[in-house]
Amino acid sequence: MTRRLSVVMAAGAALTLALAACGDGEAEDDGTAAAGGETAEDAGDTGDAGDGGGEGDTVGVILPDSASSARWETADRPFLEEAFDAAGVEYDIQNAEGDTAQFQTIADGMINAGVDVLMIVNLDSETGSAVIADATAAGIPVIDYDRLTLGGGAAYYVSFDNVAVGTAIGEGLVQCLTDAGTTEGDVVLLNGSPTDNNATLFKEGYQAAVEGAGYGVADDQSVPDWDNTQAGTIFEQIFTSTGGEFVGVAAANDGLGGAVISVLERNGLAGEIPVTGQDATDEGLQRVLAGTQCMTVYKPIREEANAAAELAIALINGDTETADGLASGTVDDTESGEQVPSVLLEPIQIFRDNVSEVIDDGFTTAENVCVADAAAACEELGIG
Repeated sequence: MTRRLSVVMAAGAALTLALAACGDGEAEDDGTAAAGGETAEDAGDTGDAGDGGGEGDTVGVILPDSASSARWETADRPFLEEAFDAAGVEYDIQNAEGDTAQFQTIADGMINAGVDVLMIVNLDSETGSAVIADATAAGIPVIDYDRLTLGGGAAYYVSFDNVAVGTAIGEGLVQCLTDAGTTEGDVVLLNGSPTDNNATLFKEGYQAAVEGAGYGVADDQSVPDWDNTQAGTIFEQIFTSTGGEFVGVAAANDGLGGAVISVLERNGLAGEIPVTGQDATDEGLQRVLAGTQCMTVYKPIREEANAAAELAIALINGDTETADGLASGTVDDTESGEQVPSVLLEPIQIFRDNVSEVIDDGFTTAENVCVADAAAACEELGIG
């Protein structure tokens, strides 16, 4: 079984980016951004560099939260900063912290300030669509970053092939089960937020992979707002209602996977029942090394950030030909029926024996990962 899924983009050369960032983009797990030392609680982050675009050209970026996944503050923010700094473009990056009213307030401020391009990670499609409509009316092109805003009408979309991400999760779980000699039985599907289109696509991928391999579904639940605390409660209820009669758990990201594993630990089953994840967080990688989480999915976020930055710069320069060349793929907006020009990147399955790929790529460090129960595995595998 291959651990790399094919790139959906028609032209891979478009992703050989001129904006390759100079630093290693590392950031601590406490939510501190790599540049400027700001945390998720700060109102925003404004950068000003060089002379790549026209004077005063600005990109506004709205991130969704810092609770559902560590990636938004420890990866996306610093990698976007690096890309914009390298291009000499000013930027304003702010985090809505899961609050739709705050999301709208941030957007209003950026639109009124006259940003040249707005890049958003929506909290839900309703809020995202309202922001896109306001920006479009002001003549500001919008890029959906990582999450597609259904019915929103963004000019472009930059993300990963999210069905393929889900397939990587499902095929990973199947591999873990078959490696353990478990060739039949039911699994639990613990899905992301029902308001996040990505969560729908992830589930589409992993449910098809699991059922296609002949496993049944013991239970199938979504977690509102990707909330890890709620995930623990929901999975505790699943464990009780099923009597623990399931052979694996397809958890849609590392945060949900961690909640599942906490419940399994209390019942003496951590490491006995394979559990998946996604995002290759430090905690997720630690659990993969320790053997309590069977795999995660790494999405090279530096590539995603660089692709989004290059697209934004083309729009600032009014170069729609270049923008269209970069966004050579498409995705279906199932609400509007439109095809959205897209840049779609490649996810990578991460098991115990290839955790080093994530570290070698500069996404995190051995010092962050090789601690506590993971330390012995790092030594065994030569990580560090």
